[in-house]
Amino acid sequence: MKLVKGLALILAMSAGVIALPAGAEDFAGQVWSFERYLSTHPAQHRALEAFTAQVRAETPPRAKTPTDRPTLISVVYPGNQASDYWRRSVLSMERRLTEAGVPFAVESLFTQPGTQIRAQERYIAEVLRHDPDYLVFTLDALRHKAIVERLLGRDAPRIILQNITTPVKAWDGYQPFLYVGFDHAAGSTLLAKEYIRRTGGQGRYAVFFGPPGYVSQMRGDTFIQIVSQRSDLHLVSSYYVGFDRDKARAAARAVMRRHPDLRFIFACSTDIALGIADALTDLGLRDTVMVNGWGGGGPELDALQAGDLDFTVMRMNDDSGVAMADAIILDLSGRGAEVPTVYAGQIALISQDTDPLALAAMRAQAFRYSIPDTASNGAND
Repeated sequence: MKLVKGLALILAMSAGVIALPAGAEDFAGQVWSFERYLSTHPAQHRALEAFTAQVRAETPPRAKTPTDRPTLISVVYPGNQASDYWRRSVLSMERRLTEAGVPFAVESLFTQPGTQIRAQERYIAEVLRHDPDYLVFTLDALRHKAIVERLLGRDAPRIILQNITTPVKAWDGYQPFLYVGFDHAAGSTLLAKEYIRRTGGQGRYAVFFGPPGYVSQMRGDTFIQIVSQRSDLHLVSSYYVGFDRDKARAAARAVMRRHPDLRFIFACSTDIALGIADALTDLGLRDTVMVNGWGGGGPELDALQAGDLDFTVMRMNDDSGVAMADAIILDLSGRGAEVPTVYAGQIALISQDTDPLALAAMRAQAFRYSIPDTASNGAND
């Protein structure tokens, strides 16, 4: 992905945020796009088709567990956020495994996103002492890459990387067991097209990134690139606010004072979207400045219904947890070769105008294992 240059540098000390050029941690060139990986590895495309059909099936694959002890799954997630993706992924994985009759134990440790990498390193060292069969982690900062590389050389545990669907080029030949999530670039492309449609491709806008890292780059840089290529919209400010609702609120107030003519502020996460919406409400601008969500979890759907968000991309959320469970079941049954290296779930654009019956059906599908919303106090980016 070509790095977009010339983003505004703005210091907002009162907000506790700094606006910096996108790509401060640059993954460009280090990963394959989802589509490019499949085209480069055609056998993976065939495996993905069969696996996707299995994930969407009502029943899990037939399990054959040759061991007499529960399968130990350790989860280290940056899950302390406003939305609910991470905790729902664990819940849906657990319920799918239970449905398949697989004896298992899950050890889950959650941290703040992007800011507690040392804590994540300590947690991984701690769970490795328990000899887990599978370790579910993520890849959002370059330091995560070094952590994962140390684990890839071990016979166990099997590594599942959550919330990333772009395989690392340098690991070709010894990739993790599974990359799983929803394609960030595809979601931001849908959002970019919708903003272009709603604005007629004219006007000024700002972008609020999360912490510097993979998710911010894949979501925010993709958005900027698509908008710059396909419209005359003009980017005037960009902020890194972390996945932090309060910082996003303060930054949105600051940017609206500097640029009162903004058409919209692009949000790279749920927490950011809700903070921007708070600020627009504070300033009486909720009906004149647009803001999107990213992910379509429970808090975003509530905000959309309340009129606080204009539209979002909704992930078929539980597919990620189901995919992890089905991959583990196949692996335990001696069918690990049937698991593709990368799985990306379905994403759809929804708005305040989406038909309520259609949205209800999508919600039932997206949260088919994690309803009721027992994970609503959990997290996502």
